This record gives sequence, C-alpha cells and structure tokens, in this order.
Amino acid sequence: MYVDSHCHLNFPELAANLSEILDRMAQNQVSHALVVSVSMPDWPGLMALVAPHDHLYASVGVHPDYQDTPEPTVAQLVESGQSEKVVAIGETGLDYFRLAEPLEWQRERFRRHIRASRESGLPLIIHTRAASEDTLRIMKEEGADKVGGVMHCFTESWEVAQAAMELNFYISLSGIVTFKKAEDLQQLARNMPLDRLLIETDSPFLAPVPHRGKLNDPSKVVHVAEKIADLRGISAAEVGQATTDNFFKLFNKIKR
Repeated sequence: MYVDSHCHLNFPELAANLSEILDRMAQNQVSHALVVSVSMPDWPGLMALVAPHDHLYASVGVHPDYQDTPEPTVAQLVESGQSEKVVAIGETGLDYFRLAEPLEWQRERFRRHIRASRESGLPLIIHTRAASEDTLRIMKEEGADKVGGVMHCFTESWEVAQAAMELNFYISLSGIVTFKKAEDLQQLARNMPLDRLLIETDSPFLAPVPHRGKLNDPSKVVHVAEKIADLRGISAAEVGQATTDNFFKLFNKIKR
C-alpha cells in the first residue's frame, strides 16, 4: 500500500477527472492522498473536493510564490486547522528561485505559518528552493521543531536534509528522483533513514519516469517508491510500508 503525501487534486486539470484518478489510485494501491493548499481564496474549493472522500485530506496555507494574494493571520490558519479534514499547515516556506528581493513579506508569511503550526499542533509542510539557509534559520528561530513536519519535494543537499531531520522533519521525495540527471538526489535516497522518508507526486507537476512530461496524479506515486527501492536494493513494498507508516505518524489526525 502507498500514500501520496503531497498533491494538488483541486487544480483544474486534475479536479475535472477526479473520479478516474481515484479509480487509478485504487488500482495502484494508493490508499490516501493529502491535497495541499497554496492560497486562501482556493481553500474552500479544496475543502469541498476532499469532504466527500474518506481517503482524501487537506492542509491550509499559502505558497511562498503567491505574492499578490490575501495573507492569512495566525488566528485564521489556526481556526481553519480545526476541521477534522485539515491535517497540516502549509505549504509554506521560502522560494528565492522565482522571485527577487525584497522578500521580507515571504519570510514574514513563513513565520506566521510556523506560529500557526505551533498554536494548532499541526505539522508543517515546507517548500524551500534556493533558500535553504534562511529556511533553516527561520525554522530554528520560530521553534518549528516543536511540532515538526515535512520538507516536501526535496531537492536540496544531504547536509540540508540532515539539518531538517534534526529539527524533527521528514524528507519527501517526488518524481524528480526518477529523472536520469538527478544523481545527487538519488544518492540522498540511498542515504535516507527509512523512518524519516515520505513519498509524493506534487501532481499535476513532475510526473515520474516513465510518464515524465505528462500530467501527473497520485496513482503515479508508485513509481517514486519503485525507484527508491531500486536505488536501495530493497522491495517497493518495503518502501511503501515505511513511507505509509511515516505518513500516518506525522499526519496523526488521519484515520488509518
């Protein structure tokens, strides 16, 4: 059995075919998916999508790339997190790849999400790109380790992974690990303690080999598990079991 710890099923290209995607998930033994929030205006629609499905859950938060969008307060995030369907705060974090300074608004948004996580007791889903030093610094300053969470779609160095794990965070690998040139990430997949590892699709993006370049969906998380298993010389079932156990341990509001 597998789980997709990070997807965007509410994005139009996936939501339009939700019933087919859910069927493919079942066929591929993908039991649960976490549908991750990127903006507050879209969040009610995300919640409406997951509400009828026992195996779909949600987060609440605003992606660091979304500059011109309503900013949630700590209180709003905490209140939204009280829903039984909301199991995490995020995705949040820092992204210096697409946007240029001044980015203090992005860092302040990140801090608010960490504070909401600590107040609500819900784990964080963190996005970091070209910003690992500041990401780790703010995590430490705001006490993110008190709640923990996951560094999603991880592409940073082994040293960054170790620092995040020391702060009580899991590392989640996406379809990028299946790409031919992702040699550093593949080495990280070999090194990772299985009890700190999650898998995800980040769909509709980053479809894994052999579907690279096509529309991604949670059913394809199996290929991520298979690649990690191949790199480690173990079975895909073993990777699936470990990452599923980790998923339910981290997102402990979800009923297994």
